[in-house]
Amino acid sequence: MSPNNPEERARLQTSRSQPSPQAQAVRISPSQTVPFQVNSRFYYAALLVVILLVAGIRFRLRDMPLERDEGEYAYAGQLLLQGIPPYELAYNMKLPGTYAGYAAIMAIFGQTASAIRLGLLLVNAATIVLVFLLGQKLASPLVGLIAGTTYAILSILPSVLGFAGHATHFVVLAALAGILVMLRAFETERWLLLFFCSGLLLGIAFLLKQPGAVFAGFGALYIARCSRKQPRLLASRELAFLAGAVLPFALTCLILAHAGVFHNFWFWTFAYAREYSSETSLAVGWHASQKSLQWVLHPFPLWAIAEIGLVALLWDRRWRSEIFFLVTFTGFSLLAVCAGFYFRPHYFILLLPAASVLAGLAVASATGFLSGRGLPKTVQLIPLLVFYIACAVTLWEQRAFLFELDPAVAGQRIYAANPFAEAIPVANTVRAWTTKKDTIAVFGSEPEIYFYSGRHSATSYIYMYDLMKPQPYQQQMRQEIIRQIETARPRVVIYVDDWASWGWQPGQEHDEFFGWMERYIHENYELVQQPQINALPAHRWGQSANLYIFRRTAP
Repeated sequence: MSPNNPEERARLQTSRSQPSPQAQAVRISPSQTVPFQVNSRFYYAALLVVILLVAGIRFRLRDMPLERDEGEYAYAGQLLLQGIPPYELAYNMKLPGTYAGYAAIMAIFGQTASAIRLGLLLVNAATIVLVFLLGQKLASPLVGLIAGTTYAILSILPSVLGFAGHATHFVVLAALAGILVMLRAFETERWLLLFFCSGLLLGIAFLLKQPGAVFAGFGALYIARCSRKQPRLLASRELAFLAGAVLPFALTCLILAHAGVFHNFWFWTFAYAREYSSETSLAVGWHASQKSLQWVLHPFPLWAIAEIGLVALLWDRRWRSEIFFLVTFTGFSLLAVCAGFYFRPHYFILLLPAASVLAGLAVASATGFLSGRGLPKTVQLIPLLVFYIACAVTLWEQRAFLFELDPAVAGQRIYAANPFAEAIPVANTVRAWTTKKDTIAVFGSEPEIYFYSGRHSATSYIYMYDLMKPQPYQQQMRQEIIRQIETARPRVVIYVDDWASWGWQPGQEHDEFFGWMERYIHENYELVQQPQINALPAHRWGQSANLYIFRRTAP
C-alpha cells in the first residue's frame, strides 16, 4: 500500500504534517498479506508468466474471423487510413476513438484480422500491467499479482467475448491509466499537471465509447471526496481534471467539423444514440441482465472469489483506508456495464478491473487471517492454492476454445448463427469482380465484408438494425439508404438472408423496405453465387440461410 491514502495525502500537501498514529496503524506492508518474505522481482516475474500465457492464447486465436463490431471498427479505421473521416461512409452511434485505435494498430501491423488481434494482444497485456499496478498501489504486490492474473484470465474468456477487439478493451486501458495518474497526483507537488493528464486519459476513455464517461465521473467524485476539506484546493484540482477530460472531445468536434461531418457525428452519437439507449425499459433490462449473467459468470470460480473480496473489503480493517475508492470504483464500473440496459457480454469487460482487485483483496484477507492465527506457513498458503486452482478450473472448462479448436472452428463455436467465417470467401469473390473504384452494397449488418474486400460501401448504412427497429428516424433512414444506393449504382450487391444480420420483428419479413430491395436487385443484378450460412433457421428466401451475391447487369 502507498505510504498514505489519498485523503491523507490531500491533507499533507497543505499542512506538511506527518500521518497520525491512527493513519499509520492501517498501513499494509507486503508481509501482512503473504506468510513469507518475497522479493518484489518475484511478483514481476510471475506477472510476466501470466501475460505470456494469455498472449500465447490470443496469438493462437489471432486468425479467428472478425465479428461484426470488429468489422465496423476495422472498416472505419481503414477509411481513416485513406483520409476519409468517420460518419461519412460509415454511420454508427459509437464515438470515434476506437476507430482511431484500430487505424493505429493497422498502420503498424497491417490491415488483416491477424494484425488487429496482435494489436489487441498488446492492449490486453498493457491493461494487465495496469491492473497489477492498481492492486499494488491500493494494497500490496500480492494483491496486484492476484488482480492482474484474474483480469488476464477473465478477459480472454468467451463468456465476455474477451478474445474479440471490442471498444471496452480500449476503454479499460485508458480509464485505468487515468485513475493511476490521478492517484499519483495526490503524492506529488506537480499535482496540477497530473490531474490534467488524468482527466485527459479519462476523456479519451469516453471518446473510445460513451460508457467511458462513467469513469471520468468516478475520477471527479474521488477528487472531490479527497479534497473536500480544502475548498480552494478542491476547485483547482477539479478544474485541472475537467479541463483535461473535456479536451479530447472538444478537439474531436473541431476536427470533425473541419472535415464536414460534424452534423452526421452529432446526430448518430447523441441525437439517435439517445433514442436508442432510452427504448429499453427497466423490466426488459432486468430480464436481459439475468439472461446475460447466466453466460457471463461461467465459469464461476474467479467471480466467486471476487464476490468474497467485496465482503472482505467491508470486514477486513486493513482495507478501511481505501474502502471509498474500491466501493465507488466497483459501483461506477457496474454503472458502465448497465448503459442502455442491454447487458451484452462484452460490456462486462468494464467491470473486470474492479472485480480483479476485489479478488486480490479476498486472497490477501484470507492469507492475513490465517497468518494472524499463528498457523503453519503451509496452512497460510491455502488461499493462494485455492485461487490458482480456481484459475486452473476456469482454463480447463474452456480448454477446447482456448487451446484445442482451430481459430475458424472456435469462432463458429461462439458465433454459430452469424456469417462471420463466410464473410471471408465472399469478400475474396467481391475483390476479384471489382476494382478499387467500384462500390458494393451489403444488405445486412456485416461491415467486415467491406473491410476484407477493401471496397467502399455504396451507402453509409453499414448496419440494417436501425432500419428495422421502430423508432422516430426509421423512414428518414430508409429514404436515405435508398437514395444513396440508387445514386451509387454499386457493382456488387450482397444480401445476407439471416435474421442475425437484420433483427427483423415478426411481420416485417415482407415490409416495404424489403419490397424495394428485392425489386432493385432483380431489375439491375444477376445472381452469381449463393454460399450457405451455418445459421439458425430464421431467413426469408429459399429453404436455408444464405449469402446471395449479385453482379450488376444494368448499365
